[in-house]
Amino acid sequence: MPAKDIYHDAVKNALIKDGWIITADPYFIIYKKLKLIADIGAERPFAAEREGNKIVVEVKSFLNPSFIYDLEQALGQYILYRNFLQRTAPERQLYLAMTQRVYQVNFDEIIQIVVDENQLKLIIVDSDREVITKWIN
Repeated sequence: MPAKDIYHDAVKNALIKDGWIITADPYFIIYKKLKLIADIGAERPFAAEREGNKIVVEVKSFLNPSFIYDLEQALGQYILYRNFLQRTAPERQLYLAMTQRVYQVNFDEIIQIVVDENQLKLIIVDSDREVITKWIN
């Protein structure tokens, strides 16, 4: 089992504060002989006027001296998880979670090209207060 990301608990607590129910920690994506391990599975409780939302969250710290190296790793993992999640649990949306600081410092108009082209869904978390500050769909 891979080690938890250092912001794992901050993201998990932020999701709970935002009204999500954690249904898996970690979340397993199993397709035939392939077994992938995402960080968190969560869902919102059903509301009377709409169906519940279900998500899988992969948490990334981006602590390497090279942000681009970490982005390459995160992007590859995200695409791999998304591809197999579509086959195993198409009702779930995949999100990449990161701290507000990482997002503010690194996600400029150049990196936005990567986000747009790959249709990345992001959750931005204030890791000190353990709250979600932004959802990017």
